[in-house]
Amino acid sequence: MFTSIKTSKRNKLLVSELTRRLNLGAENTIARIAFAHSLSQDRKMELKQIKDSGGKEYSTKVLFGDYSEFYIGLICASYKLHKTDKDIARYIKMHIDDGLEQISQEIDLKSSITGSEFLTDAIERGIKYLA
Repeated sequence: MFTSIKTSKRNKLLVSELTRRLNLGAENTIARIAFAHSLSQDRKMELKQIKDSGGKEYSTKVLFGDYSEFYIGLICASYKLHKTDKDIARYIKMHIDDGLEQISQEIDLKSSITGSEFLTDAIERGIKYLA
């Protein structure tokens, strides 16, 4: 199992900016939200398109807390991988990078949005998707 994940160099700045702007807690919180946001788009990442790893580094414990099995399970289910697959960390990294970029683009379209508003909007979109 992997011990850490690093965002792309460009996304190191996005993590700090989104953490400050959305005020949802520590930087690992926005990374978790970015991961889930990207996965919710139901797009598959291509390993050959992985970005650099020159950005923010998270230990697995800091990134996922006590729930790493659940996050890994989401990747395994989405990509039909076994929990010991060597590429799981790469997929997680790609979804964090992708999610950070998507969230940044979404909130740039709105002049003022709070973290709570962003989360509420995302939840409402998800509920409409299920209906």
